[in-house]
Amino acid sequence: MLLQMGYGVIGIDNMNDYYDPALKEWRLNTLKENPCFSFYKLDITDYTGLKDVFLHNPIDAIINLAARAGVRASVEDPWACLDTNIKGTLNLLECAREFKIEKFLLASTSSIYGMVEMPFKEENKTDMPFAPYPATKKSAEVLCHSYHYLYGLDVSILRYFTVYGPAGRPDMSIFKFIKNIDAEVPITVFGDGNQSRDFTYIDDIADGTIRAIKPMGYEIFNLGSDRPVRLMDVIRLIEENLGRKAKIETLPMHLADMPHTWANIEKARRLLGWRPKTTIEEGIKNTVRWFLENRKFLEKLKG
Repeated sequence: MLLQMGYGVIGIDNMNDYYDPALKEWRLNTLKENPCFSFYKLDITDYTGLKDVFLHNPIDAIINLAARAGVRASVEDPWACLDTNIKGTLNLLECAREFKIEKFLLASTSSIYGMVEMPFKEENKTDMPFAPYPATKKSAEVLCHSYHYLYGLDVSILRYFTVYGPAGRPDMSIFKFIKNIDAEVPITVFGDGNQSRDFTYIDDIADGTIRAIKPMGYEIFNLGSDRPVRLMDVIRLIEENLGRKAKIETLPMHLADMPHTWANIEKARRLLGWRPKTTIEEGIKNTVRWFLENRKFLEKLKG
């Protein structure tokens, strides 16, 4: 979206194998077609390597989308979250301070809210997360505030609510459901399927993120659809768009899973002029269409 607007974009990614790197390569190749895009294969925990990127490029803003994500995965491997989400964010903040970067954006998560009253508001208490992933994201938020306070760094923190869409992470439920229902492989539903998520389409997330690049001082924004959807209703939409019925296997809810999420997005509406435009029906239709158009490639992905 930034490239379409005429901006130069520098991508940094270590291309790790948390999920199949082939999908990351697919995304990267689409970006490399634009002459205003450049790429460094680099880990943000490598402070020396990061500084070299800043030394050789004029940079106005940092959008830190780099993270080891996944609530359940973070329970299995908390160390990966610690390194990327905290140390990596600290390295980027240090680069922002040293090179006098005008703007810093941090992608955070709805998982940070835990079990507070819904809809979740930015001012809610967020110091009781359920797993290492949101705990490390909370730590990253606090680091951002300290750099704003100490050095006047202009920061926007964006708490994303269950992002989905074409080329999305294959460990996320929507991707798994589409792939397995299409292949007539049973899907796993944790709990009774009545848990709900504030699913937010990728184009809306990108739009909200770009709007938050403007000078704000220090602000936190929820970016969500403000329309929670039951997991079973999402499965039904996928079935309709694929023309196939799901074979469902159930397992108990994971202790780290949140039963429901729901974003209060009034602040983003008021200060960013942002609102989500893509309904869950449209978003699932677009995602299934992308899957079918790239089915042969996607069937080969590991995991």
